[in-house]
Amino acid sequence: MKTPAAPDLPQELQRLDDVPPTLRSFEASERLLAGLDWAERDAAGLRLRECRLENVALDGSELRRAHLRDVEIEGGSWANAGAAEVELRRVHFRNTRLTGAGFANATLDDVVFESCRLDLASFRFAKIVRCSFSDCRLEEADLYEAALESTVLSDCSLVGASLAGATFVDCELRGCDLTSIGNAERLRGVRMPWADVVAAAGTLAAGLGIEIVD
Repeated sequence: MKTPAAPDLPQELQRLDDVPPTLRSFEASERLLAGLDWAERDAAGLRLRECRLENVALDGSELRRAHLRDVEIEGGSWANAGAAEVELRRVHFRNTRLTGAGFANATLDDVVFESCRLDLASFRFAKIVRCSFSDCRLEEADLYEAALESTVLSDCSLVGASLAGATFVDCELRGCDLTSIGNAERLRGVRMPWADVVAAAGTLAAGLGIEIVD
């Protein structure tokens, strides 16, 4: 399995200080964005190339059809951001709060989520290829009809997440909590350590319609 390609950034980035009055279709490249409050802003069509975001707030912002390529995101919050139809390519999120973020119909290629909160996030109809979710909270996340390929979820909580219609191709789950996960049968074909299979036996059996008897 191929690991996600890392963002390709220049060694030096110029700090972005002059923020335009409107973020709709705003473009920036080779910039450092630090400590910005872009919460509740209309940033539809935002385009960032070879940028680093440090503690940037995008809570509740409209990011429909935004395009991020070769971007590192450290801290900050995207809680309840509307990120439908976004394209994320070689993007690394670290310690970012994305509770309730909506990635419906999004395209995620070579994206890493490390120690992020993604509880209640929506990936409905998203295409998720060569991605990694590590030490993330995905409680009650919605992956309805999401297509995951060459993706690894490790040490994540998927408690109460919904997998209705989701597909997994060449994917791995390691050390994940699958308690009360919905539509566990959609995990058909994933790779899991034997200890994890045993730990999730009840959930997997319920998904397959197996009745446990004494």
